Amino acid sequence: MKIYLAGPDVFLPDALEIGRRKAELCADYGLTGLFPLDNAVALAAHDASLQIFRGNEAMMNEADAIIANLTPFRGPSADAGTVYELGYMAGRGKLVLGYSNDPANYVARVKQFETVESRAGLLIGADGLAVEDFGLADNLMLIHCLDLHGAPLVTPRAAPADPWHDLGSFTACVRIAAQRLGPKQAR
Repeated sequence: MKIYLAGPDVFLPDALEIGRRKAELCADYGLTGLFPLDNAVALAAHDASLQIFRGNEAMMNEADAIIANLTPFRGPSADAGTVYELGYMAGRGKLVLGYSNDPANYVARVKQFETVESRAGLLIGADGLAVEDFGLADNLMLIHCLDLHGAPLVTPRAAPADPWHDLGSFTACVRIAAQRLGPKQAR
């Protein structure tokens, strides 16, 4: 069984090493991890971004499930590309799993980036727009996508010292995938 390993991990300076570690953890459970950087793309090519998109989409089509790193990226919410990939996989009827190494709820994270005030029973951000407040870890569409098409978002009890390299929550998702997809048991 193949698992597409989505997330902003591809932007880390040691992205290839993280991808290798994640693939090894998948292999420990009889799964094959497909990391986006496994695709060979000439970044200087005029159509590099399209090559990346097509390569990632091909991997997702080949995969039986996705494990999405939904740890907030460059703001209070998950990476936009990862969110697309999660929705793509759910739309194709595949198992969707996700984790975040930030256990705070969405509103608490928004408050780290901007002033939020309560007006007429709504939370309003500095831009004058309402802030979604359902007590969830992220946008309701992400959380319920996981709930209804896979398993609840996996988070640690406390944020790890290095959220980009701690693979505890990722490993919990791999275990769930192994149970749901039925490969051989881990050693």
